[in-house]
Amino acid sequence: MEINLLILFLALLADRYVGDPDWLWQRVPHPVVLFGKAISFIDKRFNRSGHTDEEKRRNGFLAMLALLLAAAGIGVLIHWALTMIPPFGGLIEALIVAIFLVQKSLGEHVARVADALRNDGLVGARRAVSMIVGRDPQVLDEAAISRAAIESLAENTSDGIIAPAFWFALLGLPGLLAYKMLNTADSMIGHLNDRHRDFGRFAAKLDDVANWIPARLTGLLIAAAAWIVHGGKAAARSFDVMMRDARLHRSPNAGWPEAAMAGAIDVALAGPRIYGGVVANEPMLNGSGHRDAGAAHIDAALRVYSVATALFMGVLLVLFFLGLF
Repeated sequence: MEINLLILFLALLADRYVGDPDWLWQRVPHPVVLFGKAISFIDKRFNRSGHTDEEKRRNGFLAMLALLLAAAGIGVLIHWALTMIPPFGGLIEALIVAIFLVQKSLGEHVARVADALRNDGLVGARRAVSMIVGRDPQVLDEAAISRAAIESLAENTSDGIIAPAFWFALLGLPGLLAYKMLNTADSMIGHLNDRHRDFGRFAAKLDDVANWIPARLTGLLIAAAAWIVHGGKAAARSFDVMMRDARLHRSPNAGWPEAAMAGAIDVALAGPRIYGGVVANEPMLNGSGHRDAGAAHIDAALRVYSVATALFMGVLLVLFFLGLF
């Protein structure tokens, strides 16, 4: 496991300062895009209107199981091939892992929302936030745009960085690829709509299980980062809000990093929002916090995010060195 920790640290380092090479993904499809195409294929092939609810649940379970085994199998083959070319194999594996992390790109996307609020007004900010959230941007004012960006930053810190890193540290490339396949499937078919309620049920439930530990770990990292960035009072508030409000969120996992971030920067997050014209009435996280969020609050969240991910890298490095003794 120690070598996985070192590879993961190098991958996070590369992703933090280099990120995704756009020139490459303009020429070849990103692996997650290929995962999406595979999921879309099984959705069209095995989730048909003529199927009963029971058939849809069975097909969704078997199809998802096949995709996870395929992803893990590819991870086994790649790892085996890389062991044939030491020491370069480990460096190549670190670059492969970095491809599946979103540290730099997530921060940049969220920062664009703050920049747009300052320079382009609501029209530009709505366009920027529509790139990272699923809610209708046309009904969002400045505060709602800011809250949406901060919520996306907190949730995706878990889903896009800590969770894939956790599964790589635990199970290597097979675990990482299987997790990314599962998380992609959850975003595509894990919805409670008529088409996917039954077919995507297994993917949604398993994704909740896979993210249970990473989400809570992310919340703790955010609270620790709040202490470094804003002091002990902010850290205590972050931890208290997380423990009190995380379970108010509709998701069993997203509420932990979101509530921690809400407390860290003392902003009220979540609450009512509109998806596809339908109002989702949800409770606020840190309801006593500031509700007039703006670009400055996004900046504050980005500082906490940067320190939280740096802390995570530091923890990995310490665990690696401890494993050597």
